[in-house]
Amino acid sequence: METRSRNAIRRRSSSVKMTVPLATRTKEEQCSVIRLLRSEGVKPIEIHRRMKVQYGDACLSLQQVYEWTGKFTNGISSVTDSPRTGQVHPVVTPEAIVAVEDIMKENRHVTVNEIAAYLDMSNGSAHHIVHDVLQYLSFSINYEIKNI
Repeated sequence: METRSRNAIRRRSSSVKMTVPLATRTKEEQCSVIRLLRSEGVKPIEIHRRMKVQYGDACLSLQQVYEWTGKFTNGISSVTDSPRTGQVHPVVTPEAIVAVEDIMKENRHVTVNEIAAYLDMSNGSAHHIVHDVLQYLSFSINYEIKNI
C-alpha cells in the first residue's frame, strides 16, 4: 500500500509543470536545483532539460550540469565554487579608490605604474581605477579630470 502511494505521488509531481519561468537565475540557485534533483536520482541530461525549460538562455550548460552532478555525487555539498589558485582577488575597493585619488591630487604627473607599485596592486587595477572609476584621461604622462 505504501509503495503504491509513493508511486502515485511521484507520477503527480513529475507531471506538474511550472507555468511561469523563474525570475531568479543565479548560479548558486541552479546548483541547488541540480543538487536536489541529483539526490532524487535524476540523470544529468534530464536535469539540464528541465532546467532549460525554467531558466531559458540563462541556464547552465550541459557540461556544467555534468560537472556539478559529479561534484555532488562525490560528496561535495557546497553550491559555490571553491577558490582556485590564480583567481583574481578584488583590489578595487573604496579604500583603494580613495588612496589613488589622494596620490593623484598630490602629484598630477604620477604614472599608473607608479600608483600600482606604491599601492601594491596590478597595473591593470590601477589603470581601471584611474580611467574607469575616477574617469581621469591621460595626456602624455599628465592626468586631467574628464569633463572640465
